[in-house]
Amino acid sequence: MFGIGLEAYWGQFEGLQQRLQGYQAIVEDRLAGFGVDLVSAGMVDTTARARAAGELFSRESVDLIVCYVATYATSSQVLPVVQQRRVPVLVLNLQPSAQLDYPNVDTGEWLANCCACCVPELSCAFARADIDFNVVSGQLFEPNSLGSDQGPAWSRIQDWCVAAIAVRAVRSARFGFLGHTYPGMLDMYSDFTMVHGQLGAHVEVLEMCDLKARVDVVTDAELTAKIDLVQKVFDIHPGVEDGPLSWAARVACGLDRLVADFELNGLAYYYRGLDGNEYEQLGASLIVGNSLLTARGIPCAGEGDLKTCIAMLLMDALEAGGSYTEFYAMDFVDEFLLMGHDGPGHVAISDSRPQLRQLDLFHGKRGAGVSVEFKVRNGPITILGVTQTPEGILKLVAAEGDSLPGPIMAIGNTNSRLQFGLGPADFMDSWCAHGPTHHVALGVGRQLGRLRKVARLLDLDLAVTGNAAPA
Repeated sequence: MFGIGLEAYWGQFEGLQQRLQGYQAIVEDRLAGFGVDLVSAGMVDTTARARAAGELFSRESVDLIVCYVATYATSSQVLPVVQQRRVPVLVLNLQPSAQLDYPNVDTGEWLANCCACCVPELSCAFARADIDFNVVSGQLFEPNSLGSDQGPAWSRIQDWCVAAIAVRAVRSARFGFLGHTYPGMLDMYSDFTMVHGQLGAHVEVLEMCDLKARVDVVTDAELTAKIDLVQKVFDIHPGVEDGPLSWAARVACGLDRLVADFELNGLAYYYRGLDGNEYEQLGASLIVGNSLLTARGIPCAGEGDLKTCIAMLLMDALEAGGSYTEFYAMDFVDEFLLMGHDGPGHVAISDSRPQLRQLDLFHGKRGAGVSVEFKVRNGPITILGVTQTPEGILKLVAAEGDSLPGPIMAIGNTNSRLQFGLGPADFMDSWCAHGPTHHVALGVGRQLGRLRKVARLLDLDLAVTGNAAPA
């Protein structure tokens, strides 16, 4: 971030510069409190300082530039700051006083509250220079209905900070791709170069032998600790036998090693196997370990769905979790959609202990093993999908809704009762109009405000459906 002012004022109005620098310090503290790694260029009040600030932001490879408008400044001393590192700019038009004492205010006091004066000028300069920018206007010391200082403006600023953190997480991510995509699912086929080129993320192609080699060297102590963890996290259905449970825990240990050795931030995986061979046994026993990884913030998407793994990482970085999910069924009586998958699930966003079931049959897949059954906690939720356009450009698709109480299918799958403000048929028609993939990341809370900012920072389109208000 950087603050702006006009050097000509400092000699004319005693104490003004120090006062405005004090306000900027408050803004910097608030931003740092939102979890960002903050790079400050201080107060920029000349074109020379503007160029130095631009060089600083370029060296630091910042993801978002925050311009705090402390008082009037010419646009010529602001534009150079943002031209070298072409990332979106957030202009903070935050007035210290809620109202001026009009009959008694002097020029110095007015200038201490004159942030609105140059914001239109900056907006014009940014627009003509093709700089992506957004303005947040409000009060520096902003009351809300609860009497705290986090009103609408500061909430929007926090959303921008969280969005920037999420974007940094994706751009610096290393996604593992283990095995291959489920054969025939054309919506999920991904161009790895597209992911590298459009997001800056890395895709590490892995073989099943990479996993097997790590499963083979799991120690007895590691296995015992993992079984203890599984028993702590999950309710275990009486039908789960010791052998399959121990094998799932051993594979989970191997997955931990795989993630550590390749420094992975996410994993898309699937392998079919044949006639009960060792890779089929491995592929059928990944759900428990990958559910534990997903709960740790390392999202794992089945069926080789790399784009949904990206969506899951975004949702997790937005502090919403992100569970691997697809559309199951439409309920036309109670008007909701049943959504889930045969694992893995983000067990950290359930309001009850998930259950492990032993399945002798994985529908549409080979092998048998232990699977996860759970439901996302009741309350507000958001789903996010990542798809691509006919031109090969990644696109986000999202909707807000609610997770409803009620029974779910006891079939060893994650599943939740979700409502999006439209009838199930109307929602499905609206959702499918955007050309989505059939998987989504399911997270908790209302996340559209932050997702809109993520889309701006990533320079991707975001399609919104359901009953959400427009931006």
